[in-house]
Amino acid sequence: MTQALAHARRRGRAALAAYLPAGYPTFAQSLDTLHLLATTADVLEIGLPYTDPLMDGPVIQHAAEQALRAGFRTEHLFTIVRELAAASRTALVVMTYWQPVHHFGPRRFAQRLAAAGGTGVIIPDLPVDEATEWLDAAHEHHLDTVFVVAPNATDQRLARVCAAASGMVYAPATTGVTGAQGPLHPDLPAFVNRLRTLTHLPVGVGIGVSTPAQAALVGTYADAVIVGSAFIRAIDSAPGPAGPLQAALLAQRLADGLASRPAAA
Repeated sequence: MTQALAHARRRGRAALAAYLPAGYPTFAQSLDTLHLLATTADVLEIGLPYTDPLMDGPVIQHAAEQALRAGFRTEHLFTIVRELAAASRTALVVMTYWQPVHHFGPRRFAQRLAAAGGTGVIIPDLPVDEATEWLDAAHEHHLDTVFVVAPNATDQRLARVCAAASGMVYAPATTGVTGAQGPLHPDLPAFVNRLRTLTHLPVGVGIGVSTPAQAALVGTYADAVIVGSAFIRAIDSAPGPAGPLQAALLAQRLADGLASRPAAA
């Protein structure tokens, strides 16, 4: 992931990170969509469908439920990562909740993900105070661990989270769950600047970024712009083979917006 973000910075723009739940709406179609997104996105965030996604809004919840109903299992995740890694240089990061990792076995999960070609994991419900087992496993297998940081946390707490993180830190663009389509939080630029005083890691911004205009704006002060629910809505707007193409077109519009604005200094 570090190399992908650095490559985007050398090109004078923020990186585009595209999120999609693995297996949505089917295994085959999610793989087709991810391959298309990999031609544009610098980072792919591959979601592991889970039955109790606390941070996710109705769009991602629906997608995860559909993937699970279609038979998606954790083993399929490693197959998808392996196939993408063989065909693309895009950084592959898994977005998951802690329970599936804990159930699978943290060391086994890290080993399998790294062997498949993954570069990191985002676990939004894993507090840094309880992350030792995972962090040890991730370090052993050279995986980044991205923490989602809370704007209402103290500087002391943020510094501790950032010190444990690697790859980047993840700042929410809005309050609440994913999928918001309203304005971004007015204090978001100030929060990103605050993080920069506490860590040298790149700062990615997501949760609520859904349009090329928002991506272009966020790209002026963040190192990575993370978009997820908008891709699911694009797929839903054109059922069948046209869905992945709509997601790819959205990715290109987002990338064009980022390319038109200078990245953060």
